[in-house]
Amino acid sequence: MTNLRTKVAALSIAAATLATSAFADDKANVQKFYDFLSNPGSETHAEALVAVIADDWQSIGDYSGDAKSREAFIGQLGGFSKLIPDLNWSVEDMIEANGKVIVRGRATGTPVGPLFGVDGEGRSFEIMSIDIHTLEDGKIVQTHHVEDWAGALQQLSGR
Repeated sequence: MTNLRTKVAALSIAAATLATSAFADDKANVQKFYDFLSNPGSETHAEALVAVIADDWQSIGDYSGDAKSREAFIGQLGGFSKLIPDLNWSVEDMIEANGKVIVRGRATGTPVGPLFGVDGEGRSFEIMSIDIHTLEDGKIVQTHHVEDWAGALQQLSGR
């Protein structure tokens, strides 16, 4: 009986180690997403992002149900690198549960031109974002996201 208990304990420890390792990999892969957001003009960060998101990854940011593809997302962020060269997207909190990684983030930056039609005249913004990343086999397959762009525009307009 003692031998059986020892084997069960050993299997439990092994399973916990594997689960912890998978969780660490998922978090590390999701972190690469934010590394790219902070360095959208970097080919190195874009390649690291492509390595951790699925070919058919979907970015969903509104209630229309329309999804943005990986290529469209990377292209859009490339434009942001020119408009907001100091864009920084930091992870404030990261929670993993049931194949999803939820991130509370903070984006800061100073646009060098009009952002969504608002000329900030050298002002900076700081906003919060909430993202829900769904992962399968270590790859991000879908991201639902909400950013406080209205708050950014309010800050840029000096209100």
